[in-house]
Amino acid sequence: MINLLLIFGDWGVTFLRVVLGVIMFVHGRSKIKSIKQTSQGFTAMGFRPGIFWATLVTIIEFLGGLFLIFGFLTQVVAFVLVIQFLVILLTVKRKSSFVGEVEFDLLILAAALALMVLGSGNFSVDRMFFGF
Repeated sequence: MINLLLIFGDWGVTFLRVVLGVIMFVHGRSKIKSIKQTSQGFTAMGFRPGIFWATLVTIIEFLGGLFLIFGFLTQVVAFVLVIQFLVILLTVKRKSSFVGEVEFDLLILAAALALMVLGSGNFSVDRMFFGF
């Protein structure tokens, strides 16, 4: 182990949180722009009513992404993303090939799990206002 690098642990958590937040925000924003098409996609995947699930996922990704970027309610948002991506992997992508179809979702799941247990780090709204 390279102990010297451990002093940058909070920077690593912050970087992970911000990158995951940006990814989620961008995905949520694209769903907002085409909520009708997103709703049809959810219906086609078997999530009915499609408009409900499309709206819920859009809110989770858009607002959750913003919250992660700033480190606000990080563990709560990460928990919700863990549930979302478990559902994605166990239902929508359960028969998909790993390369090119599952790997990105699995990486998001891993990042959300890490933030769920590590918290938001020192450079966050959570730390500034709530002390954690």
